Amino acid sequence: MLTNEEFNAWCERLNLSDPARVLVSRIRSSPPVRRVASASGNVSGQYPSKKMRATVQFESHRNELPAIYDLDDDHEVIEFYDQPCQIKLKYQNGNGRNVNVFHTPDYFVIRTNNAGWEECKEEGKLDELARSNPNRYLRGEDGEWRCPPGERYAEQFNLYYQVRSSKDINWTRIRNRQFLQDYSRAESFSMGVEARQTIMRIVSAEPGITLDNLFHKTAGAASRDEIYGLIANNEVFIDLSAVPLVEPNQVRVFPDIETATGLAYVLQEPRHALTGGINSVEVTFGTKLNWDAKVWTIVNVGETKVFLTGAGDAFFELTLDAFRGLVQDGRIKAISNESSSREHPEVRERFKAANKEDRAEANRRCDLVRASMRGERIDSIPKRTLSHYVSLYREAEAKYGCGYVGLLPRTRERGNRNRKLPEESLVLLRTFIEADYESLKQKTKYATYVALLRVCEERGVIVPSYKTFSLEIRKRPVYEQTVKRKGRRAAYKHEPYYFELEEKTPRHGDRPFEICHIDHTELDVELVCSSTGHNLGRPWATIMTDAFCRRFLAVYLTFDPPSYRSCMMVLRECVRRHSRFPETIVVDGGIEFSSIYFESLLARYECTKKTRPPAKARFGSVCERLFGTTNTQFIHVLQGNTQITRNVRQVTKSVNPKRHAIWTLGDLYARLCEYAYELYDTALHPALGQSPREAFIDGIARTGTRPYRLIQFSEDLKMLTLPSTPKGTAKVIGNQGVKVNHIYYWCEAFRNPLIENTQVEVRYDPFDAGTAYAFVKNRWEECVSAHHLVFRGRSEREMKLAREELLKGRKRHSQQFTVTARRLADFLASVESDEKLLAQRLRDRESKEIVQCVNGTLSHERSAEELVRVSPLERSSFEYALRDERLDGLSDLDGTEIYEDFIENHEGAFSNGD
Repeated sequence: MLTNEEFNAWCERLNLSDPARVLVSRIRSSPPVRRVASASGNVSGQYPSKKMRATVQFESHRNELPAIYDLDDDHEVIEFYDQPCQIKLKYQNGNGRNVNVFHTPDYFVIRTNNAGWEECKEEGKLDELARSNPNRYLRGEDGEWRCPPGERYAEQFNLYYQVRSSKDINWTRIRNRQFLQDYSRAESFSMGVEARQTIMRIVSAEPGITLDNLFHKTAGAASRDEIYGLIANNEVFIDLSAVPLVEPNQVRVFPDIETATGLAYVLQEPRHALTGGINSVEVTFGTKLNWDAKVWTIVNVGETKVFLTGAGDAFFELTLDAFRGLVQDGRIKAISNESSSREHPEVRERFKAANKEDRAEANRRCDLVRASMRGERIDSIPKRTLSHYVSLYREAEAKYGCGYVGLLPRTRERGNRNRKLPEESLVLLRTFIEADYESLKQKTKYATYVALLRVCEERGVIVPSYKTFSLEIRKRPVYEQTVKRKGRRAAYKHEPYYFELEEKTPRHGDRPFEICHIDHTELDVELVCSSTGHNLGRPWATIMTDAFCRRFLAVYLTFDPPSYRSCMMVLRECVRRHSRFPETIVVDGGIEFSSIYFESLLARYECTKKTRPPAKARFGSVCERLFGTTNTQFIHVLQGNTQITRNVRQVTKSVNPKRHAIWTLGDLYARLCEYAYELYDTALHPALGQSPREAFIDGIARTGTRPYRLIQFSEDLKMLTLPSTPKGTAKVIGNQGVKVNHIYYWCEAFRNPLIENTQVEVRYDPFDAGTAYAFVKNRWEECVSAHHLVFRGRSEREMKLAREELLKGRKRHSQQFTVTARRLADFLASVESDEKLLAQRLRDRESKEIVQCVNGTLSHERSAEELVRVSPLERSSFEYALRDERLDGLSDLDGTEIYEDFIENHEGAFSNGD
C-alpha cells in the first residue's frame, strides 16, 4: 500500500493530470460503489488479499477470483480496488443508435508504470456481446478482446482500460496457487538447517527429480510441509502451470528456473514413436512414410511386425526390429499429410456416426481386404463382393487418406429421409408449439393440437397427425420448454450440467480444510424443557462440513433461527476441535452470512467467503446430502420425530409428535455429536470408498499438516467471536460507562481520568445481556450493567423480544417513546409471567449447556455418559412427577435427593417398562 508521499511521487513519475490525480485519489479512499451478489448461477464472495490487507469482492469464482490471484501475486501491481467507480461509456449499438451507459468495471489497478480499469468476462459471453454490441466489445488484430468506449474514456486521464478473457486463465497454475496459499501467507517461514540442506542437496544432485521421489528420499529428514514451504517461497523451482501438485509423481523439481529451462528438452521425449537422429516416426495406423522415394502407409501394427501398403497392390511386412533399424538409419521418414485420418473432417464425422455394429462389420471387411492384398485366397465371400470392398478401401484411402473409413456400412442412410409434410404445415406445427403450448398457460398437448387442427382446416392445409405433433414436442429441449411453461425454478432440475473441456480447480478441493460449507437446517424432532417438561419446539442445527472428505468439522444446536450467533459458535467449535480455520467457506445468501461480525472474523483469519447462487441447490449439495443422511440415520429414529407431520391431515392428537417428545436440547446435542464425530465419521462413505476420517487423515498426510494455519483456542478467539455494535466502539462517559445496545455498562478501569471521553472497542455476549466487554489499555475488561441482576442470563434475542413488546405497548400512547435500560428493566420485572418471554427464556436456558460445550467448559463425552445412566424416559417421568401435587413443597430440596427418592419409590414401574 502506498503512503501519501509515495502516491504523490508515483503521480509525478507518471505525469498524471490534476483530474486524473483526483479520480485515482477518490478511488483509493472510497469504498466499493456496489456490493456484488450471486445471481444467474455465479458464485460471488470476498477474498482476503495479502497485498491490500483487506477483503476484495469478486462476482465470479471462475473469472474474477483468478484475476485477483494474478493481481495479488504480480510484483508490478502496487494496489487494486474492486468495484471502484462508475464510468460513462458512449457508443453506437447494433441498430446504429447512440447509447450512453453507466458501467462499473471490476477492478482499478495501480501498477508500477501505469494504472487503469480491468474488466473480467467469460470468453463465451464476450462472443455473445460482440454479436449484439459490436461497437462495445470486439476482438483486436492480435486476437485479444478490447472495449473501445472504455479505452476512449480512460485515455482522457492517460489511463488504460483492459478486458480480461477467461480463455487466458491457466487453471493448473490457479490450482497450485491455492494449494500453496497456506505456506505463502505464513508470516514467518522457518525450518531446520539440516532439513533445508538435505532438500537442496538432493534437488541439486538430481535436477528434474519428481516430487514423489523427493518425498521418499527426504523421509525422516524433512517433512512435506518444509518441501512445500520451499516451493511456495521460490527457494526451489517447479513449473506451477504444468502439472497439479496433487500429482507428485508428475511434478518435476529443480534448484532454479535456469536449470529447469536448460533441461527442458530432456523431459520432452516423444511418446509411442521411433526416433533416429532428428527423424521421428509415429508407429500407428494410417501414418504415411517415405521409403526409397516411394510412399507407404502403415495399415497394421502387430506384436512383432509392421504391415505397409504402397501404390497399386504393393504390400510389404517388416519385423519391428528391422523397421526400427530403417528409421534410425534415416531410410524411412514420416510424411506430413494434412488430409490424413487424424485431420480430415469427413473421417471424423463418419467415425462419429458409426455405431458398435457398424465398426464390427468394418473390421470384418478390413481383415478380408488386407488378406486379399497379401495375396491370400478368400473363399468366404463372393469375388464381386470382395472386389467391391477393395474398391471402397482404395477410394477412401485416395480421397481421405484412410481406407478403413470406406468400409463403414452406410445402411442407415438409405431411403427417403425428408419430411413428408408440406412446409406450410411444418411452420404452423412449430408455431403452435412455441406460442401456444410453451406458454405460462400450461395447456395440454391435446388442447394445443385442437387449436392447430382448427387453423389448418381453415387454411386448407394438411393437418399433422397427433402422433407427429407429440413427437415434435418431445424433440424440443426439456429445460427451455419447462422454463417457458413453469419458470426457471421448476426447470432447475432439467438444467444441463456444464461439462468443462478445460481443467479447472476441483469443486471439492484437493485437501482437507480447503473448501468447507456452513449451512442450517431445522431438525425433524420436537424437544422439551429439561426442568419443566414444556414443549419448546424443533431445534436448528448449524453444521460445518469439509467438502474434500465429507467430514463433520463442527456441529451447533440451538432453538433460535439461523443468525450470526450460530455462525460464530460453529466457527468457535471448529477451532476448538481442530485448531484450524478453513481456507474457503461456502455459504448461501442468508443475511447471517453477510453480517459484519461474520465477515470480519473470516477476514481476520484470511478465509475466503464464497456465496452460492440462490435457488441452485446443487451448489450446496455437500451440506444438503449431509442433512438428509443425518435425518434418515439418526433423527428419524428418535421418539418425537416429526415425519408424520408431512401429511398434516393424518396427524391426530394421539400421534402428535408434540405429545410424544421426551428429548431435551442438551441430550440431543450430546447424541448428535456422538453420531457426527464418531458413528458417521468412521462409516464407509460410498463416494469416497473409505470413511470420512480415513479420507481426512490420508489428505493431511499427502498434502501436509500446514502448521502455519494452526489457531490457538484462547480467550482472544472467544472475544473475536463475540459481536460488536455497528460502530464497533463506544464513548466512555464518566459515572456511567459505555453504552451498548441502549444499556450502560461499567468497569473499574473507567475510573482512570485518561480513559474518560475516549472511544474504546466494545463487544457483548449474545447469551448474557448483563455483561459486556471493553478494550482498555490493551486488554479486554469485563463490564456489568447497572441492572445486572435483571439482565443477567438473558439472551440478546430475549432482550430484543422485550424491547418489541415494550414499544408495542407504548405505541398507542406516544409516538416519541425511547427504550432506556431503566424502562427495560422495569418491564422485564413486571412481565415475568409473559408467555412469549418465558418460552424464550426456557429455550435460552437449554442452550447454555451447548454454549458451555463449545467453549470447552463442558465436554460432550461427560454429557453422553450421564445420558446413558439417566434415560430420557426416566428423566421425563421424574420431571412430570416433580410437578405433581404430591411433591409440592419439595422444590427447595436438592434435586439429586428428590430424584433418588423418586427412583427408589418407582423402581418397580421402571423394571416393568411402564
